[in-house]
Amino acid sequence: MKLNALNHVNIITDDLEGAVRFFVELFDLDVRDGPEPLPPEHVQWLYDDSGRAIFHINSKEMRQAYRRETVTGPTTGAIHHVALDCSDHQAFSARLEDHGIDYRLNDIPSIHLKQLFFTEPNGVLLELNFRGE
Repeated sequence: MKLNALNHVNIITDDLEGAVRFFVELFDLDVRDGPEPLPPEHVQWLYDDSGRAIFHINSKEMRQAYRRETVTGPTTGAIHHVALDCSDHQAFSARLEDHGIDYRLNDIPSIHLKQLFFTEPNGVLLELNFRGE
């Protein structure tokens, strides 16, 4: 298993349009809809000029592959998870099992993506993305 890069930061908001506008205007990011079946009125992805996903902005109403309570607000916001780009899905699944770590698999065939969700000891939710595996 190899950790390749930080993939994106997921932020949950009560004001999707305002949050997207803030990041676009500040960082000059490209707005894209998420892959099907994600509804664009509840989720937007923001990419840099190299085509890398930087922010994944969700409304509170958006269905989550890993449901957890979040509280949005002006002091800390609601970071739902940190996503990492990885390789060798099977090896990492086995490693999690060897360490007795509970995880959830989310498979998105429309974009050839497998995701593993689990929390680290401090409660931060990690999303590992395995593309084309």
